[in-house]
Amino acid sequence: MSHWPVSNWTAPQECVILGFSGWPQGLRVLLFALLLPLYLATLAGNLLILGLAVVDAALHTPMYFFLGALSAVEVAYTLVLTPRMLAGFLLPPGGQAVLPSTCAAQMGLFVALGGSECLLLAAMALDRYLAICRPLYYPQLMTAGLCWCLLACCCVGGSLLALGLTTAIFQLPFCRGGFVNHVFCDLPAVLVLACGNRDLQEHVLLAACLLLLVLPLALILLSYTRVLVVILGVGGATGRRKAFHTVASHLTVAVLHYGCATAMYARPLSSRSLEEDKLVSLIYINLTPLLYPAIYTLRNRDMQGALQRVASPRTPGTGPQADRP
Repeated sequence: MSHWPVSNWTAPQECVILGFSGWPQGLRVLLFALLLPLYLATLAGNLLILGLAVVDAALHTPMYFFLGALSAVEVAYTLVLTPRMLAGFLLPPGGQAVLPSTCAAQMGLFVALGGSECLLLAAMALDRYLAICRPLYYPQLMTAGLCWCLLACCCVGGSLLALGLTTAIFQLPFCRGGFVNHVFCDLPAVLVLACGNRDLQEHVLLAACLLLLVLPLALILLSYTRVLVVILGVGGATGRRKAFHTVASHLTVAVLHYGCATAMYARPLSSRSLEEDKLVSLIYINLTPLLYPAIYTLRNRDMQGALQRVASPRTPGTGPQADRP
């Protein structure tokens, strides 16, 4: 319970995203110069993957369908967070003032896109499990209709979670002003501004983390463990190497995503340091999304072949087939 009088429990007229406005101007300009190329490279890499998955016929398979969807989510994710964060480095000290509705919209979009990405990674693990462990039934099971159905479920699940968490937090009264000590309207940074008993919201947040992070990650690890057992036990050396590289790429992305998200959100408010959270956010907003297209394009011969075919459409020859066991 807050020591502030109940009469002061009012919703702020505006939210101020403090970001790194207290840092020296020269350091903020340096961070802007370092992070802007990373942002542009992230956009270019994910748009490239999405474009290749759409235009290249050899990539019209379930695996690249989900990979293209994941890249589209990453593009939207970076557009929601990064431009405002970069602008904050160049603005005068004092932070960025936004309307509470804008803050709530940013929070909701962030949770919706992050939740959809968590579920998409699980769908990709299911696809690889069926392709490698149930190859005879894979064409009948993983149809185009099922792919679109899984994608819709991922998006709806993330959106419902975002709506519930954002509504629960912004229904609370606020008595500490609207100064958000973060680079965007993140859930814990806004929740600490609330007055009264916020135990329910904190428990809901932790439960959502358990449902959306810990459980899918456990299922993904079990799925890929089974996949690796099958890979090592059957097939020739070339097929095993190709399937292993595909699974290794997917598993690396899953561990990066779930590891960062679990470390950030599966903790009670009492054990948090918002200053440390801001520093960590520079990694999961700017660096981690850049690793995804690098992992998928640099280690994937199908993507490399599709890029060559698009760049040189008149070059004769056939491209490689999609990754299959």
